Amino acid sequence: MAVAVRGSRGGGSGLSLRSFFSYRIFVSALFSLLFIATLSVLLTTNPSTPHHESALPTTGNAYVHRTFLALKSDPLKTRLDLINNQVNDHITLVNAYAAYARKLKLEISRQLRMFDDLANNFSDLTMKPTYRASLFESDGPVDEDVLRQFEKEVKDRVKTARSMIAESKENYDNQLKIQKLKDTIFAVNELLIKAKKNGAFASMIAAKSVPKSLHCLAMRLVGERISSPEKYRDEKPKIEFEDPTLYHYAIFSDNVIAVSVVVRSVVKNAVEPRKHVFHVVTDRMNLAAMKVWFKMRPVEGGAHIEVKAVEDYTFLNSSYVPVLRQLESSSLQKFYFENRAENATKDANNMKFRNPKYLSMLNHLRFYLPEMFPKLHKILFLDDDVVVQKDITGLWKIDLGGKVNGAVETCFGSFHRYAQYLNFSQPLIRQRFNPKACAWAFGMNIFDLDAWRREKCTEEYHYWQNLNEDRTLWKLGTLPPGLITFYSTTKSLDKSWHVLGLGYNPSISMDEINNAAVIHYNGNMKPWLDIAMNQYKNLWTKYVDNDMEFVQMCNFGL
Repeated sequence: MAVAVRGSRGGGSGLSLRSFFSYRIFVSALFSLLFIATLSVLLTTNPSTPHHESALPTTGNAYVHRTFLALKSDPLKTRLDLINNQVNDHITLVNAYAAYARKLKLEISRQLRMFDDLANNFSDLTMKPTYRASLFESDGPVDEDVLRQFEKEVKDRVKTARSMIAESKENYDNQLKIQKLKDTIFAVNELLIKAKKNGAFASMIAAKSVPKSLHCLAMRLVGERISSPEKYRDEKPKIEFEDPTLYHYAIFSDNVIAVSVVVRSVVKNAVEPRKHVFHVVTDRMNLAAMKVWFKMRPVEGGAHIEVKAVEDYTFLNSSYVPVLRQLESSSLQKFYFENRAENATKDANNMKFRNPKYLSMLNHLRFYLPEMFPKLHKILFLDDDVVVQKDITGLWKIDLGGKVNGAVETCFGSFHRYAQYLNFSQPLIRQRFNPKACAWAFGMNIFDLDAWRREKCTEEYHYWQNLNEDRTLWKLGTLPPGLITFYSTTKSLDKSWHVLGLGYNPSISMDEINNAAVIHYNGNMKPWLDIAMNQYKNLWTKYVDNDMEFVQMCNFGL
C-alpha cells in the first residue's frame, strides 16, 4: 500500500510539470502570431498613399499607419498642413461674420465687401500657380523657401482678418452691444443729471440776481432824490395808517417795480380805492428809491401808502428775533457762502434753500405783523410777485371762525403735505404734527391779528425757530415754520381767491387764471425777468406804469 501511494504521488507531479510547459509554449505561439499579423498589416499597406492623413478613418490600424508615416514624412509637409488649416479656419471665420452682417444689415455696403474681399484673398492665395505646383500638387519634398513665402503671406492676411474682426466684433456680439449700450446710457444719464443741476443753478442765479433794468431803475430814483431833496422830504404819518376800519395790506420787498404792480393792480380793481392802505416795508438800501417812486407816481384813487424800512422797527433785533441771531452765526454764514456754487450743484434738492433772500429779514417779517401794526384787527399779506385781478375786499368779510390765518390749500393727492416740508424722522415733529396734513400757500393770507395775539402765534414761532437752529427740523424758508406756527389755526379759503404756479407751471388753464382774484408768480420765472413764461407775462405787464420816465429809460423790455 505504501509503495502504491508513493507511486501515485510521483506520477501526479510529472503530469503537472508537463502541463506547465505546454501552457508556456501556447502563450509564446500566440504572441508570435499576433506580431506576425501586425507586421503583415504594416507591410501590406501602400506606403506611397497621398498624404491626406486627415481623411483616414480613425481606426486602430489607421492610427498605427499614421504614426508610421509620421516617422518617415517630411516635417515641412506637417508645417504646410498647419498653415493650410489656419487659412481654412480664417476663411470660415470671415464668412461667418459676413453672413451675420447680411442678417443684421449693419453697414452692409462696407463691411460685407470687406469680409468678402478678405475671404477671396485667402482663397486666391492657395490657388496661386507657384504655391499650387510647389506645395499642394507636388509629390516630392516641399521647397522651404516657397513655404516660407507662403507662410508670410498667410500671416499678413491673418493679421488683417483679426484686426477687422476685432474692430467689428462689438457690432455682432450681443453681450458687447448690450454692455456698450448700458455704458452709454449710464454716461448720458450722468451728463443729464449734471446738466440739470447746472441748469437749475443757472436758473436760480438768473431768478435771484438783480437784473440790470431793475438796478437801473433804483439808481435813477436815488439820483432823483439826491438832485431834488426838497421834493422828497418825509411827511408825517397819516391817521389812515392806523385806522382799523380800512383795508390794510402788508407788502415786504426790495423790488420797486414789483411793489408798484401789486399796489396798482389792487387799486385799479378796487371799488373804493380810498379805503385801501398799503404798508410797504423794504430794506435801508432801497428805502429812498421806494419813497421817490410813490412820490413821483402817487397811488391812484386816493389810496394811501406808507413806506418804511425794516430798521424802523426797533424791536426787531437779534436778542428778540431768533432768525437774526441765527443769521449772525458762523455756521449759517458758512452754509451760504463757503463753496456755495459747488455745494448747490452737488445737491439739487437743497439748492433752492441756498438763496440770499433767506438772509434778509424782509422774508421773516410776516411773523411779526401784530407787533408791527398794533392797532389793526385784520391785515392782508401779499407777496411782491402777485397780481390782483378783482376787488378783494370780500376777504375781510370772511368769517375765519376764530382762526388766525385764512389761506388757500395747495395739496392734491399726496403732494404738498406736511411730510414734504418737515422732517418727520425727528420725534418732536412726529409727535406734534400729522404728515398727511394739507399744506397751504404763503403769498396771499388774510390774518386776524386779534386771534394771533390771543393764540400767541409769534411765541410759538420763536419756540420752533430756536429748536431748528441746526436746521434738522426743516430746511430754510418761511413756509415750513408757517405750517408749524399756524398748524391748527388756519382756515381754508376757496381756490379761486389765489391761483399759484405762474412762475414755473406752463399748463395752468386760462379759465382758472381768469377766474382768480389773485394770481401768483411763485417760482423762478418772475414776470420782470427775461426767463418769464410768455403766456402769463402780459397779465403782469399790463399793470406796469410804462408812462413813468425811468421805466422807459431803463429798458425793461416789457
